[in-house]
Amino acid sequence: MLADLFVDEFLGSMLNIKALRENPDLVKAAGRKKHTPCDEPVDRILELDDQRKKLLFESEELRAAQKKVGKEIAALAGEEKQARIGEMGELADRIKGYEKKLGPLEEELNELMLLVPNIPAEDVPDGETDEDNVLMREVGELPEFGFPFKDHLALGEELDLIDMKGAAKLAGSRTYMLKNEGALLELAVLQFTLERLVEKGFSPMLVPTLVRREPMVGTAYFPGGEEQAYACERDGKYLIGTSEVPVTAYHGGEILDEADLPMLYAGYSTCYRREAGAAGRDTRGLYRIHQFNKVEQVVLCRNDEEESLRMHDFILTNAEEVLQALELPYRVVNVCGGDLGQPQVQKFDIETWMPSRESYGETHSASRFHDFQARRLELRYRDENGKVHFCHPLNNTAIASPRILIPILEINQEADGRIRIPTALQSYMGGREYIGPK
Repeated sequence: MLADLFVDEFLGSMLNIKALRENPDLVKAAGRKKHTPCDEPVDRILELDDQRKKLLFESEELRAAQKKVGKEIAALAGEEKQARIGEMGELADRIKGYEKKLGPLEEELNELMLLVPNIPAEDVPDGETDEDNVLMREVGELPEFGFPFKDHLALGEELDLIDMKGAAKLAGSRTYMLKNEGALLELAVLQFTLERLVEKGFSPMLVPTLVRREPMVGTAYFPGGEEQAYACERDGKYLIGTSEVPVTAYHGGEILDEADLPMLYAGYSTCYRREAGAAGRDTRGLYRIHQFNKVEQVVLCRNDEEESLRMHDFILTNAEEVLQALELPYRVVNVCGGDLGQPQVQKFDIETWMPSRESYGETHSASRFHDFQARRLELRYRDENGKVHFCHPLNNTAIASPRILIPILEINQEADGRIRIPTALQSYMGGREYIGPK
């Protein structure tokens, strides 16, 4: 796989300069496949690296000369010693001059390196948008209604489950309030999913929703995703769009023990997204809103391709099993290069059937990154031989609500206006089997 060439060649917050220098065309091809061209940044990076190496070489020569003069001074006296001391001062000034040049050069280099995309897997399909994603499988039977069905918003308003007008009065557009059984249903979905993950060995985590910039950069949401994030500029912090950010960054800067891997975390949080640029039917109802709740699977495993692939399949299967338990039809797609994102090696989306849209809507995304995020976060482990490696982080939505309420409400509506509660959720709803008119 193309990405394998870089598995052990990334460094810190970016691609290893050595690997990039040896394979610039591969990196440029990755940018083109992801529809984020990086030819000019890559060329500029190589140019800056040449300058950096030259400056470092020359400054090291000066340091060696300074060290040599320092040793000679001890054996001298009088005017000769004073002359040598003056020479030491001149060398020190020249070294400072090189350091002043290196500072802005390395700053520009680092900024450009943060923009270079990860290398996609070979089986990532070509394409520009989600319309080009490739179907892998469809699961479940699509519902057929023998009566005029209603969309989730109409159902929610009639049964007093959803209030978007009241929320808009308080917080503006694309906001909502869940009420009565609507609130209970969301909590039931989240709790049901969290408990299933705990049974599979995941450690539940309630995480901060307000974080510093560093975790956003470390997980590769910044730079580039600032427009979608809510910023608390006075405090220099940001509201997260997913618990992936704090959970993946939780062990940043640490060296873990290989015996403790894989680490499985189920991060629960409220998430915030500005959804800048969203328009059309996506803005009706609960599909694309600014605030939602999510249970996210995060895995930290060894720097091993086979294990990374197994974990990718594992977290994808977990999400599918949740949808199957909720009796919801869905499909899985292999996300194309243009829809993939900067850090991902590969991503599979799960799309659940939503009758009111007459189509599937994205509800889950399962991603693997190789060590792209880990290098940005300095997230490492030590193997049994004492060698240190970067981890492989992976993540996938386990459930996100209220978007998942769209198919739950719409698919389970009945002719008399009631909504059947999926069997798996009834115990979380006080034994209720239906939501009916008040």
